[in-house]
Amino acid sequence: MARQQLIPNEGVLVAIDVAKARNEILLEIPGSPRRRRRLTILNQRPDHDRLIDPLIALRQPVVCGLEATGNYHRPLAWRLLKAGFDVRLISSVALARTREALHNGWDKNDPKDAQVILHMLRVGACQRYYDPLAEGISDIQELSKTHEAISRAKTEVLHRMQTHYMPLYFPEIDRYRQSSRSDWFFAFLDLFPTPASITVLSKEAFVEAAWEVVGRKVAKAQLLGDIYETAKSSIGLPIPTDAIAVRMFRMIIAEARSLIRQRTEIEQPQMPCCTRIGTTSCFARFRVSARSTR
Repeated sequence: MARQQLIPNEGVLVAIDVAKARNEILLEIPGSPRRRRRLTILNQRPDHDRLIDPLIALRQPVVCGLEATGNYHRPLAWRLLKAGFDVRLISSVALARTREALHNGWDKNDPKDAQVILHMLRVGACQRYYDPLAEGISDIQELSKTHEAISRAKTEVLHRMQTHYMPLYFPEIDRYRQSSRSDWFFAFLDLFPTPASITVLSKEAFVEAAWEVVGRKVAKAQLLGDIYETAKSSIGLPIPTDAIAVRMFRMIIAEARSLIRQRTEIEQPQMPCCTRIGTTSCFARFRVSARSTR
């Protein structure tokens, strides 16, 4: 865990247990007759105002601690930062271990977590929170996350084709796939998903029909001729080209091609930093920025 962060001796401590719909909050106000106050707010603007406006009226330093919960904490953390409060991040692992140590058990609930967060705030076992939007890395972060999500989805679709569709209908075709980025391969499969869709044509007619699909290749005629001979001796299941199974296969192929197009679009320069240093360097810059703000 990062080094401890100093907490002002005289100030309001706000422990927030964040959830999707509602947040359990425990406030510690020095000098107040009710030193500790409990509050439950929904993730709605009026409820956020119900928390923030009284804290501003206290005219004291305010330190808020919260545990990152998916992305549900981001809007509230942004409002707290804009209000001028000091926002600290509580490590999920440290919170779990501290809760076990304080309560001698694994059971948990939201009010109990708020108590533990308050304790960790008081002893300084927290990290300073850096909001991506405030730090100017929000666009780079979303670019990187979306690229990762699309790459994962494309890999999943490709594995589905390699382990289900191609072994059933055209097992030998996979050896012609040169790269996961080869859109020509998926375009070819969309046009000729089974050996029967190839062998129904003469060799010359097949080469002519597939000539533009495979793009620019060295020895293109030899490649297409080899594919034709492979289709003639294929062990794929003999299903008709108008079968529902083939339609399902083409649907998966279309999904793979769509994901390839999306990834290519993301990798085009879109932001000032990407234009200057390139998209790959842009992703590297985001990783460095993320590490420096932990």
